[in-house]
Amino acid sequence: MIQEHAVPGSGPYAITTGPDCALWYTLVQSGHIGRLVPGEQPTSYELDPGSGPTIIVPGPDGALWFTEYKGHRIGRITTAGEVTEFPLPECGPYGIAAGPDGALWFAETTTDRIGRITTGGETAQFPLPLTGAFPSAITAGPDDAMWFTMNQANAIGRIGMDGEVTVHPLPAEAAAPVGITAGPDGALWFVEIAAGQIGRITVDGEVTEFPLPDRAARPHAITPAGDALWFTEWGGNRVGSVTTEGAITTYDLPTPGSEPHGIAIGPDGALWTALEHGTLARITS
Repeated sequence: MIQEHAVPGSGPYAITTGPDCALWYTLVQSGHIGRLVPGEQPTSYELDPGSGPTIIVPGPDGALWFTEYKGHRIGRITTAGEVTEFPLPECGPYGIAAGPDGALWFAETTTDRIGRITTGGETAQFPLPLTGAFPSAITAGPDDAMWFTMNQANAIGRIGMDGEVTVHPLPAEAAAPVGITAGPDGALWFVEIAAGQIGRITVDGEVTEFPLPDRAARPHAITPAGDALWFTEWGGNRVGSVTTEGAITTYDLPTPGSEPHGIAIGPDGALWTALEHGTLARITS
């Protein structure tokens, strides 16, 4: 069953569960951070309207951390709604994730670098060995390293805590990987938005690709849920699941053209996805 919940602001984009048992989400078009406890009314916190908040994740300090793609900042918001912003050189930060070192790591899409920010706001940048790579999403791997997608370089990258980068090219031509997450099987799972596939890469760099039933679905984000992975199909107006063996099931969203982006397990145990047309969708079996 899929239920939609309207939220104030414009353009729900990424979503995560915070340490306060609430859903936190970005509103990329209106420049807000939203909070929703399932069953209650949503709350929103205003940022610079043109900042373009994109990805949001729990930090190691009990706060939520997010990227401002257009504002070129990393943001921090406490569970009470207090916002702190850390300016960056113009770099288009997109993906962000907590690392095993107690810092946050993020992808700089326009500078071909991976960034690191401590909870105190100190930043460092690590250049990639490729130009025009467009690093996008990032996640912590099971090997004490960060793994990230390189949307334009058609590759998956790994960066160690010492800043050393390894690049793993993808077999599919023009795959354009975006979302990436650690799976329940000790591998990294990612989506190929242009190729219409779900990908899996081991920490040794072995890649397997699973074509979607609709190759034009444009998968966007991916998250683990139990012994499977769930993903959004931005172009197909669907959400889907893939087992660790590669069996894929998809589900149509009730509102046409809803533009699903971020997806996460909520504090209520259900799956939630951010629909850019203006709602959050709750998905139960």
